[in-house]
Amino acid sequence: MPAVPRSNSNWTLTWSDEFSSADGSAPDPGKWTYDLGGNGWGNQELETYTSHPRNVKIQRGNLVITAQQEKFTGANGNERNYISARLKTQNLFAQTFGRFEARIKVPQGQGIWPAFWMLGNNIASDGWPKCGEIDIMENIGREPSVNHGSLHGPSSVAPTSDLTSTTSLPAGQNYADDFHIYAVEWEPGVVRFYVDSYNYATFTQSQWPAGGQWVFDHSFFIVLNIAIGGRWPGSPDASTQFPQQMLLDYVRVYSKK
Repeated sequence: MPAVPRSNSNWTLTWSDEFSSADGSAPDPGKWTYDLGGNGWGNQELETYTSHPRNVKIQRGNLVITAQQEKFTGANGNERNYISARLKTQNLFAQTFGRFEARIKVPQGQGIWPAFWMLGNNIASDGWPKCGEIDIMENIGREPSVNHGSLHGPSSVAPTSDLTSTTSLPAGQNYADDFHIYAVEWEPGVVRFYVDSYNYATFTQSQWPAGGQWVFDHSFFIVLNIAIGGRWPGSPDASTQFPQQMLLDYVRVYSKK
């Protein structure tokens, strides 16, 4: 049984994937489904997402998501120059409140954008950003030592309402160099963000921007992906090496005892 998180012993494991199936196997279909295609995903991203083993499989006890430079035409007829994978627990698992954590070794390179995040389970009916978004880990290639944690929701005075923070490794260290544990502890009216055991940000409902709606009071599902390019990270350049891989040792979810 996975150990309880070090930051707080008052949690009970409710869901996990240890990615311990045979090498080359697909992720557990009882736990994961996929977003597929290449439409820019609202961010002008450059990849097409697939469920092919060359983009997602189990290897040596890790879930391996691989971004490749490869021309690919998706079902929508759009030709893209990159392929990757985006997994989610939508319609399979969602939870309101708790500790959500994953032990991850991120990829690297200009234009590479790995993420471990969550979306409100009401996205199909209410859309984004009304459903809410919790970004537990986002790293972009031009900032190899910086992790971003964010909340996004709806607003009556702006396209979205947001709170975001970062934490940086010491000089000369990059997140892609090793595994780190990325986590949030989410309770009514508050979300705490962690890298390893360091609580680098705490966002509360009372801090939420004026005109915005705090929507972090219903169930959310998990998303894992490597995006390529887009408005925020920019496109890959001559320095970017492919393939790039995100390795996940586990994903674990807890509820407060």
